Amino acid sequence: MSSSENKKRLARIVEAAEAHFGAKVDRATAPGGEGRSSFRLYMGDRAIIATLRPNFRRTHLEAYVLQSLQPHCDDIPECLGVVDEVMFQSDVGRKRLNRDIVRHDEARQLDLSAEAISAIFRIQNAARKTTLHEMMPHLGTNHEWIENFVYAVNAMEPYGNVSRYFNRDAACEAVAQAGVQFVKWDCRSGNAAIAEDGKLRWFDFEYSGLRHGAEDVAWLIGDEAWPLSAEKMVDVVIDCFDPDCGHTLEAYLEYLSIYMTFHCIQRFKLIVKEAKSRGWLTKEKVRKYDDAGVHPDFAAHICRVGGYFAAQTKLTDPLVHNFEKAAATFDEIALEDPLRKSA
Repeated sequence: MSSSENKKRLARIVEAAEAHFGAKVDRATAPGGEGRSSFRLYMGDRAIIATLRPNFRRTHLEAYVLQSLQPHCDDIPECLGVVDEVMFQSDVGRKRLNRDIVRHDEARQLDLSAEAISAIFRIQNAARKTTLHEMMPHLGTNHEWIENFVYAVNAMEPYGNVSRYFNRDAACEAVAQAGVQFVKWDCRSGNAAIAEDGKLRWFDFEYSGLRHGAEDVAWLIGDEAWPLSAEKMVDVVIDCFDPDCGHTLEAYLEYLSIYMTFHCIQRFKLIVKEAKSRGWLTKEKVRKYDDAGVHPDFAAHICRVGGYFAAQTKLTDPLVHNFEKAAATFDEIALEDPLRKSA
């Protein structure tokens, strides 16, 4: 989007905000960069988030979701209204989880992880008290989506042939899940923030819908910029697990392991694609703009996460060696690359 288009879009947002709140917008900033959909507007001593998405239907869906969850949950922004295609919501904090967590020691990182996972379970619990399950879109249910998700294992071929013991049909069957649970989707750590009072909240619900439920947890653990290992995150999930989520812990972890295996491959594919297109980025730039983790350390990390989860089930175990070889490859690249020194 050009600079002039961004200015026109911001002017439209400001006009809508001033009409809706009856107050002058003193200034505006773009937390995620000028090309993103959301702006932070300052009106006196108040700050709000205004969002104008390219698809107005997603904006209205997000507003409906927030309004439905609000009576049952304090782990999300408050929807402050919608004017035409612009949605206003409360500012949940300027400390994004993806940037804040790397500033702490491991003990605090584990605490923040528990807060984030617990909030996911609470949001899903809140959704079960609403009628969202009657009208939200079902995510990843058609055969083409599932096949593309699983057959992405072909991207691991450069790191050793995919084993003939890997059963693609069985994997597709395991990934196919009826949409019974509300999921936020895209629970990468850049989509959570910590407010002045220390409360962690999730935002950005434009892609929410219905699926198994473990996908939200997978998005967080499968965030390539997340600093904690898969082993430690599984312990957090076990500690925070909601027994009312509709699954036993054992069944939940098995599905999480299968889904995580292919989710990590998707993230890996994105990193490799973006690295070829743009070159490696610094870790700080990735975190600042909530970008894909286009850094060799992040590529290696997501492979280690994928390898850990692949090893948890017989179905995905044949893929472990691909993840291990890919991780080793990007560890070598990181050692040779000066960007490795970027925190």
